[in-house]
Amino acid sequence: MKVFITGATGVLGHRLVERLCDRGHEVIGLTRDEKGDDLVERQGGIPRRGNVLEQESLSVAVDDADVVVHAATKIPTKMKPTADDWEQNARIRVEGGRNIVAAAVDTGATRVLFPSVVWVARQPDGSFFDENAARHPDRTTQSAADAEDVFHDAAQTHGLDIGILRCGFFYAPDSAQTRQFAQNLLSRRLPIVGGGVFGRQDAKLSLLHADDAARAFADAAETDVTGCWHVVDNEPVTVAEFIRTFAEELDAPKPFRIPAWLGRPLAGKDAVRLLTHSMATANDMFEREIGWEPMYPTFREGLQQVVETWVNDNTLRETPEGYEWTGE
Repeated sequence: MKVFITGATGVLGHRLVERLCDRGHEVIGLTRDEKGDDLVERQGGIPRRGNVLEQESLSVAVDDADVVVHAATKIPTKMKPTADDWEQNARIRVEGGRNIVAAAVDTGATRVLFPSVVWVARQPDGSFFDENAARHPDRTTQSAADAEDVFHDAAQTHGLDIGILRCGFFYAPDSAQTRQFAQNLLSRRLPIVGGGVFGRQDAKLSLLHADDAARAFADAAETDVTGCWHVVDNEPVTVAEFIRTFAEELDAPKPFRIPAWLGRPLAGKDAVRLLTHSMATANDMFEREIGWEPMYPTFREGLQQVVETWVNDNTLRETPEGYEWTGE
């Protein structure tokens, strides 16, 4: 196949370029500069300049691709993102999604895949949910819900084969959030944030290693199955267990616990909401319909890989007192 990918230099995108090229497909990666060109070429793809907010440039870049993946985002990574920060991400996802649909129709692409997030449908009472559950977007997930609607409409209006992969919370050695978690754990600046007056109520999260996300999209690209699926690992985990296990892998100080009301002024309401509202779901439908299984079935194997990668590339340096962060 010929596959076109927006966000081809991102945490998901560059992995997907490599996976699809390894499987013998021709992959075109949308880039903005020479640095992006080099990264796409190193992964085996063909770089092509363009902008998801400029539909004409997209139609030229998509060319005669069979499958299009809209993986571009601009998710804020700073501690307390503003409404403007989230609006920029929304433009990339939603306006960019509309432009992707128009480009696919113009060029004859028949299949479009989009990475959404499972917590767009997390339930107010914190209960387990599946693909049929009602969505409850907040300002961090409204763009995911709106983009999903763009692609659902494209299936009805233009007959495109649409696959929406709602992914669990990404972690990976090159993820900005994962690296921030590690640095803050090593410096004892990442507490366990819990609900309730004393912070003792733990939310459950569904996670996904970025390597497994790329494999999921590669598998979905090679089928003609349509739908909306939850793509997560096999075991939802409490925030407390994830942070404690990460600290143990890093040989970092034992994290302390604080209540959400105390964490909001420090970390911002978006981060605290993410860590204190459960989003426990499962990958049963995706495994059944696509045949995918996670290479890292739980966060434990995934975190081991993350820390081993950092040790091998000298992001972490072993000292007599424990690991020291030496990466950017």
